[in-house]
Amino acid sequence: MRHRINGKQLCRDSDHRKAMLRNLAAGLFEHGEIKTTLPKAKAVQPFVEKIITIAKKGTFSARRQIESKLYDRHIFTWLTDSNTPDQRKDSDYFDLPDESEIERNRYGDVRKAPRLVQHVMTQVATMFADRDGGYTRIVKLGEHRLGDGTDLVLLQLVGREEGPEIGGGYSRRREQADKRTAFAARLRKGSADDSDAVVPEGETATAVAEPEAEAIEVQEVEMTEDQIEQAVSEGAEVVEVEEVEEADKKEE
Repeated sequence: MRHRINGKQLCRDSDHRKAMLRNLAAGLFEHGEIKTTLPKAKAVQPFVEKIITIAKKGTFSARRQIESKLYDRHIFTWLTDSNTPDQRKDSDYFDLPDESEIERNRYGDVRKAPRLVQHVMTQVATMFADRDGGYTRIVKLGEHRLGDGTDLVLLQLVGREEGPEIGGGYSRRREQADKRTAFAARLRKGSADDSDAVVPEGETATAVAEPEAEAIEVQEVEMTEDQIEQAVSEGAEVVEVEEVEEADKKEE
């Protein structure tokens, strides 16, 4: 069975995909990291890396190419937004502009602020001046989106992120490696303690593990013959007091 696909529908889907990639890339360049789904992160990753490669050239032609791929919009406007919490007005990736560089008119619309393309050319490209590729990474968070259960990930610019991995479940391989490291540390500590011991000249130090004596609970109870038979049947060991006293005298 053949299916006829409408050309206009394909065009709309293509435009929607381009807009999605542009918005994701703009958010990544502005904040340094974004939280999105795994399919979207994998789709935008090569798009972002290509833009960074072009920006590293630093030429006017490279700037024109980036402008054709991204919407050159105002960024960092959330620094002067009263709805943004103060704890979120920070960035581990970029030097944020001063709030005086962001101006708004009397209606609250942004009139002046840093531009996205200039930010990519000056700050993002300089982060990877000595790097030939691999500008981004995807970190799985172990979370799922409500509704369809799609995996949520963190797409980051590498170089200034914190830690090898953020969130998510603890890796089984990491757990086994930590156990091996702890075991090796205990062995080294034991060998160091043995080396500190003073050994007389001409003798060789040998470590002999002495078995620990097991504590045996002894109770002295007067029992009838029936009770003795019942205790023996249950597996208890019954010793007469006279036999114990004779054994103690022999030891003395």
